[in-house]
Amino acid sequence: MSFLRTDPRPTARLRMAALVAVPVLAFSVACGGGDDSAGGTTKNEAIADVPDAPSASATKDASRPSAPSTGTSAFYDAQVAFVRCMRAKGGYKDFPDPKLSGYLDWTKINEIGSQPGRNAGIKAGRNNVCVPELQAAMAVEPERDQQKAYESMLAHATCMRDNGVSRFTNPTMSGGNAIPGGDPNPGSPAIDPQSPSYKQAEKACKSKLIDSVDGMQ
Repeated sequence: MSFLRTDPRPTARLRMAALVAVPVLAFSVACGGGDDSAGGTTKNEAIADVPDAPSASATKDASRPSAPSTGTSAFYDAQVAFVRCMRAKGGYKDFPDPKLSGYLDWTKINEIGSQPGRNAGIKAGRNNVCVPELQAAMAVEPERDQQKAYESMLAHATCMRDNGVSRFTNPTMSGGNAIPGGDPNPGSPAIDPQSPSYKQAEKACKSKLIDSVDGMQ
C-alpha cells in the first residue's frame, strides 16, 4: 500500500506494494482504466469513526459509523482510527466509513477526491498528517488470498473491456502476488477515467471486485 496521486483523481493503478512503500496512498493500489481516450488515472481509499457500542442513531452520525457485525477487529479499529484522523485533522469531515469488512469504500472516496481542490490530501490528509494511522492500519490488514484477488481483478478487467474500455489490461501473477491491471501505460495514460464511457463501465463492473482489491485497478 502507498499513497501517490498527481492526477485530478487519485491514481488509478498503483500497486498494493506501491501503496505500502509510498506514504501517500491510502490502503489499496490505484487502478488504471478507462476508455481509449487519453487522460489521467485514479483510485483511492479511506475509513471512518465507529462507536464502541453501535446503535441505530450512531450509524446516522457521519463521525461514528457502526461496528462490523462479526465484532470489532484490530483491522477495523485501525481503519476507524485513520478515518478519525482524516475527519479531525486531515481536512475531510465527510471522509467515508469503512465497510464492515474493514476495507475502505473507494467509490465514495473517489467521489470526494474528484471534487475541485479536494484531491491533494485524499490519501493521507493534508500534509500527510494521517500517515501514521494509515500505516498502522496497513500493518494489521488481513492476509489477502492472492488467487481470489487475481480472479476478482480478472473478472473486473474482462467486464471493463466488454463495456467499452478496450485498453483495460488484465491483472497478472508475479511471485505469488496478484498485480492489478488497468491502464496499459499509467505513466502516460492511454485511457480517461473521467470520460462518460469509463464511468459507465466502472459502475457496471464494480461488483466484480471483492473488498480486498477494491480500488486496486
